[in-house]
Amino acid sequence: MRVLVTDGMDKGAIAKLREDGYEVVEQYYEPEDLGKALRDFDVVVVRSKTKVRANHIDEAKGGKLRLIIRGGIGVDNIDVEYAKQNGIAVRNTPDASTESVAELALAHMLACSRYVSIAGNTMRNGQWEKKAYGKGVELVGKRLGIYGYGRIGKRLGIMAKGMGMNVLAYRRSAIPESIDDAGIIYVTEEKLLSTCDFISLHAPSSPAGPIVTAEKIAQMKDGVVIINTSRGANIDEAALLDALNSGKVRAAGLDVWMDEPTHNQDLINHPNVSCTPHIGAATVEAQKRIGAEIVHIIEGFK
Repeated sequence: MRVLVTDGMDKGAIAKLREDGYEVVEQYYEPEDLGKALRDFDVVVVRSKTKVRANHIDEAKGGKLRLIIRGGIGVDNIDVEYAKQNGIAVRNTPDASTESVAELALAHMLACSRYVSIAGNTMRNGQWEKKAYGKGVELVGKRLGIYGYGRIGKRLGIMAKGMGMNVLAYRRSAIPESIDDAGIIYVTEEKLLSTCDFISLHAPSSPAGPIVTAEKIAQMKDGVVIINTSRGANIDEAALLDALNSGKVRAAGLDVWMDEPTHNQDLINHPNVSCTPHIGAATVEAQKRIGAEIVHIIEGFK
């Protein structure tokens, strides 16, 4: 079997596949070249950069492609149903990056509550702005709303409870009886938006549009902090910027963006934004787990 790795993968996992006799090619293809290239591979492993769309699958027809693996949780960069209709299986690695993404969400919460990002930047510019950033808030006793209660949301909830936060959770497909984890309470979307001091997004993107819109922000508490380590499409960036400028939103921690790489300099440079370049799963430990899970999927694929 020939395996194409387009967006990078743990070196130990690649070595293991080669030891097992698989031919592994590490190469990124531009979108206009991807479909044709896929004809020559049984398996393609992608992360978030490569997008496998219906036109690529059409171009790959008649070739060898039988399996697409997303090294990560979300598969919205793959036209999953169209792939399946054409006899191509789609797999992901849902467990491997749970810890790392939850920890980054918590890191952004701390950065937003204590001005870590902007205060550090001013020091590098030779400033000592102790008074300007001396009005931080503690996480203890604050209410965290987790919008999207899957693996990552659940893990973040447990971490936040350990830090003394009160945690509410909302999931589009859940019913109240389905959530009973360490005192985390299931609520309606309306209650989560209107009562929480921090709101962290952990839902997949939806064809219905962003979760955070001007209308939804209007329902939130004044001074709310919004965290997004899920999908950039979950936030209307223009609406968020307006709310940051007005003070309706106190701060935002953003790891994912509508367009990546993002060119939204107004958000990046906003003093109340803690930003990272989509590094939720970018830990040594997570990459090893993702690689091991990919190897397991390939070795078990028939």
